[in-house]
Amino acid sequence: MRFLDEHDVRSLFDIDTAIISQRTAFIALARGEAWQPEKILGGRADDPDTIFCYASRLNRRSGPVCKFGSINPGNAVAGRPTVNAVVAVLDPHTGVPLAFMDGTALTTLRTAAASALAVGALARKEAARLLVLGSGVQGQAHIAALQRDRAYAWTGMWSPRPSSLDASIGRLREQGFAVEQVESLSDAIAEADVVVCATSATEPLFHARELSPGATVVTVGSFDRHRCEIGPDILHAGRHVVVDHEPTARQNCGPIVAALAQADAAELDVLELGHVLTGAATGRGSDDDIVTYISSGLGVQDAAAAWSIYQRAEAHGVGWSVDWPRNTGGVE
Repeated sequence: MRFLDEHDVRSLFDIDTAIISQRTAFIALARGEAWQPEKILGGRADDPDTIFCYASRLNRRSGPVCKFGSINPGNAVAGRPTVNAVVAVLDPHTGVPLAFMDGTALTTLRTAAASALAVGALARKEAARLLVLGSGVQGQAHIAALQRDRAYAWTGMWSPRPSSLDASIGRLREQGFAVEQVESLSDAIAEADVVVCATSATEPLFHARELSPGATVVTVGSFDRHRCEIGPDILHAGRHVVVDHEPTARQNCGPIVAALAQADAAELDVLELGHVLTGAATGRGSDDDIVTYISSGLGVQDAAAAWSIYQRAEAHGVGWSVDWPRNTGGVE
């Protein structure tokens, strides 16, 4: 079995590879090729920490993948990743364990890559102003991923934790990314073409009336029922809402759960990103539409990412291998 630490994963899983893997994941899901069971997600409104377990399979050619981890928002104060996880990869034919890898870097990169896909498919072609809310690992990864294919005239970063904002912007600038510190969130929201929410907020960070016409909103921190970076007003401001997987989003994503609980609200028109990518659905109707993409986070995203990493590790001899004990004498 091959073991891959965080350095190994990052050396094999650059943003280009990550985006390819995520496109593969969403298209496989849209075509019915992927196996996407319900995920295990445990959290409480009075406790910021969350545990999770995602199991999935991209297709019959790749093996089952399982990710187990914990989300601890308090880590951000110490400059540590708020998401920590490990990922296991099994052989597609025998089920024998093939790899065990760091899931923290994998999760960060596959999430940002999926958002880049969503923005590419949903944002107006003329979108020139990018605003990222959240200065943690995900906020930084999103700026790197979203600036990959589009030359934004302005990129701003805001954080509910101002103490970390300077350090995060400094790191991004050292890597060559142009980013400005945002002090007035309401002013920045009003001028932004793309707004990315990458926080652990449990209350909406802004309201629909603050958005400019044609804005695209992406939220990656509203993956649990009690996490609501945005409210139902933003979901209802557009013709429809785009998600990674409709059943998972309706069950888990805080803004959608809140919208569905409103007795007098109109039914949400929910589309899946995979169907937009294949051309089976249209994510944006006009340049003035408010379009929202909500990421619940899926096991199939991890499956596509982990299988890609494993194949590259095998090809380049990255990581270290051990003989995995095999039981040849029956059940013990």
